Amino acid sequence: MSAVSRSEKPTGRFRRMLDRLSSSQEELHSAELQQDAEARGCQRICDCGDRDVVKVTGTLRTVTLRPRAGVPALEAELFDGSAALDVVWLGRRSIAGIEPGRKLIATGRVSMSRGRRVLFNPRYELRPLGQE
Repeated sequence: MSAVSRSEKPTGRFRRMLDRLSSSQEELHSAELQQDAEARGCQRICDCGDRDVVKVTGTLRTVTLRPRAGVPALEAELFDGSAALDVVWLGRRSIAGIEPGRKLIATGRVSMSRGRRVLFNPRYELRPLGQE
């Protein structure tokens, strides 16, 4: 008889309740974000490779103004529960609605910069407030 691995846990109501009670707040938030991404037909950030065209969703953790080569650039870290991705809008100092804690869906081509996934000037959709 083989041992049940973590990914093959029984999914009964009692077991799910115990898992929720024993999980940290961060683990619960990560699981919620991953379910949301799956429901919206988005890829998990951890599965995105260099030069892939992707549609991802998550929560903005940080938003900073960080010039690149003398050009203003608004940079945000998007987290979906599996990994983080930097979203960069070149030539922008601010964008209405882009703030920490806001959820969004972003579409674009992933590139790797200093070992991190980056989306430059993505097409994006802000998720409505109150549905978060």
